[in-house]
Amino acid sequence: MQSNPTQTSLTEKQKKHLRGLAHAREPVVMIGQGGLSPAITGELETALGAHELVKVRARVGDRDQRDSIFAELAQQTKSALVQRIGNVAVFYRPRKDKPRIILPAD
Repeated sequence: MQSNPTQTSLTEKQKKHLRGLAHAREPVVMIGQGGLSPAITGELETALGAHELVKVRARVGDRDQRDSIFAELAQQTKSALVQRIGNVAVFYRPRKDKPRIILPAD
């Protein structure tokens, strides 16, 4: 188990496991045309604290803009960006006390 993952600290096997868990989930945080704001970051912080694995939908401009928003969110929340498909990204951050999601070992 990893205590503070970043995008590079998750192995492909762990990312695959997390993608499988995230598949059936609906996006919890929505980003509109206003883009990234402290309120959005706070909402993702709360969702990660409750769920550990969260989908975020961004309905903003082009791919580059979405990618930069997702990267910034991962950095600000100290979470791992597991996957991005279209306008949806999956973020993971284990709880400090009693994580629910157990990552597979290599």
